[in-house]
Amino acid sequence: MTQARSHIVSKGQQAMYHCVTRCVRRAWLCGIDPLTGADHEQRKQAVEARIRQMGEIFAVGIYAYAVMSNHLHVVVQTLPESVAKWSDDEVAQRWMRLYPRQDQNPQMRAEVLAGNGERIKELRERLANLSWFMRCLAEPIARAANREDICKGRFWEGRFKCQSLLDENAILAAMAYVDLNPVRAKICDTLAA
Repeated sequence: MTQARSHIVSKGQQAMYHCVTRCVRRAWLCGIDPLTGADHEQRKQAVEARIRQMGEIFAVGIYAYAVMSNHLHVVVQTLPESVAKWSDDEVAQRWMRLYPRQDQNPQMRAEVLAGNGERIKELRERLANLSWFMRCLAEPIARAANREDICKGRFWEGRFKCQSLLDENAILAAMAYVDLNPVRAKICDTLAA
């Protein structure tokens, strides 16, 4: 039975999660699409780069990830204490990395943003929020894939699946599952990159 995310994700608390998001409409995330024969292997490096970039911007620790043919897994730890230590300028700079604007002077935009206490408070919460992390991870991937596939509409399922990892055994099991997923799917033969 599906639970409300608010029952799974502890807002404002450090916690570990295993998140999974899947493609819809038989879309192919990476590799060779068996239906069309299209090669989407280049997407894997872009998705991995996006995951690493989100780890640099958000107050999360990324412990494991796997980019599969039609879904991706991420094991993350939310770190709200970290974002609380960031200065207003750092919050503004991180947000601007997520949403750059070509039509505005970046220096001036950062100063205006950092000077707006209410907005900074909101952005500080977002930069420690698991749903915002997954949204900012998935949305650019979907837009790029839809451009490549010359189509519109959803690329990902409406909600990402999320499992709270409550103890060390659960964390280790999730990380092993994610690490071994490509081997089980015969995407690779070993865990070596």
